[in-house]
Formats: sequence, C-alpha cells, structure tokens
Amino acid sequence: MLLAGKTAIVHGGSGAVGAAVARGFAREGAVVHLTGRTVPRLEDVARRIRDDGGTAHVAELDATDRDAVERHADMVAAQGLGIDVCFNATSNDDVQGIPLLDMALADVLRPVTKAMTTTLTTATAAARTWSEWEAESSWSWEADARPSPTWAVPTWPGPP
Repeated sequence: MLLAGKTAIVHGGSGAVGAAVARGFAREGAVVHLTGRTVPRLEDVARRIRDDGGTAHVAELDATDRDAVERHADMVAAQGLGIDVCFNATSNDDVQGIPLLDMALADVLRPVTKAMTTTLTTATAAARTWSEWEAESSWSWEADARPSPTWAVPTWPGPP
C-alpha cells in the first residue's frame, strides 16, 4: 500500500473529485481527514471509506478561512506524525452557461480569486507542519514522486 501509515487531508472532500481522491488515498492505506462546508456529504464519504476498511475523519471547514484551516492542520498534525498529503479539491464557484462576452468581470474573477486563496491557504497551513526541507521541496503542481513523504499540494511554483 503506497500510503500506509500516512496522513492525508482532502479539502473539498465531499465533491465528486475530492471524494474520489479521498477514497483512493484511503484504499492505499492513508488516514484521511475530509474537510468541507457540507457535513452530511462529508459523513457519507467517510462512511464509504470506513465501510471499505479505511479510516476517515470529518471537519466542517471553509478553505477560504485561513485561521480555521491552520487550526485544523495543527490539530491533524498533532494527532499523528504530521501531514503527508494535502489535496485541495474545493469548488471555485465557476460561472457556467454564460458566453464570456456576456460575463461580468466579477464572474470571471471570482473563481480565480477563490482558487488562488484556497490553494495558498491549504498549502501553507500544511507546509507549516513540515520540516524546512520538506516545505521547500514540495511546491509543485503534481504529486512528488519521492516515496516519503508524498505531497499532492497544487501550488504556484513561481515565475519561470
């Protein structure tokens, strides 16, 4: 099992992508911490993980609330041996079905701002629990191929 003994946080864990990622992490042996704004849907995902033999925890959390995300990361890190995987699958509130020429600027900017906010908030909260070397070496758009720790933190890698 690729993630046996690892701890994973999946922000946006009740959506289609977050739930699938969380179940995959659990199938590979990770203890999964699901966060989101809709507890009943998070509990359903957690129940499915537990029914399949995994371990899942649920926390109501708005990923745009930096203080809440940091408190949650600290709590998760303190429960085990830290945070090995942090995945952001939160919704970005995209506007669909309106031609770009008819969209208001606010409708274009809202998902961009939310995506950057939640990415920065969730990634930095997890990174604060890592060693200096881990935090500096893990900033990429895809999961790192190192056997341990495994990071799945989509973040801005900086200018080319």
